[in-house]
Amino acid sequence: MRLLVSATFGLWIGIAGAAQAQTSPVLVELYTSQGCSSCPPADEFMVELVKSPDVIALSLHVDYWDYIGWRDTFASPAFTQRQKAYAKAVGSRMIYTPQMIVGGLDRVEGNDPVQVAAAIRRHQAQASPVRLTVTRDGDQIVIRAEADPPLTKPARIQVIRYLPEATVAIGRGENEGREVTYTNIVTDWQSVADWPGQAPFEMTAEVSGPDPVVVVVQTEGPADVLAAAQAK
Repeated sequence: MRLLVSATFGLWIGIAGAAQAQTSPVLVELYTSQGCSSCPPADEFMVELVKSPDVIALSLHVDYWDYIGWRDTFASPAFTQRQKAYAKAVGSRMIYTPQMIVGGLDRVEGNDPVQVAAAIRRHQAQASPVRLTVTRDGDQIVIRAEADPPLTKPARIQVIRYLPEATVAIGRGENEGREVTYTNIVTDWQSVADWPGQAPFEMTAEVSGPDPVVVVVQTEGPADVLAAAQAK
């Protein structure tokens, strides 16, 4: 599986590098669970995906598999609600694990690296309407965003914290006895401001602790991700 994933991702990197219009990384959200037997291949794909500088890939662990017998150590009801909000935004009653959402719009059920790569290419081919910069100084970040042309509908500014990597020995449930490595594990996802998108935006936010910081500008729904940036 690792050889297949690496080859697929390597092929995508070669294609994407030739024609890229996107001015900010493409956001990829993986909805996963330690209690889901279908998820480890998608978690393994994430190990490769996070290596790309043109992608911000984040793992959000949901809690609706916990009843089977293993409580996911990274799960949050808030991530389950976010996944449900994505489904509701497109009129669907179903949510899946694993599921990847690319750029807030493209939904890929199951582990399908080829389909995910194709969705990333589509988003990379589109110029981002928002220029986003995030700078970090200790426990503070400064977020600056500017839209050209101005946005026609408001966007939400979101601050995300994540744990870069952790390996978990799963003791019960569908993955009992497996040891799985997870990458870019989201620990907190907060909306910090609503931006009309006409005048330039700037704010300072508090971010305590060593976990890396990502900022996302996204239309309501949740829907289109207009820009994403890692704090520097």
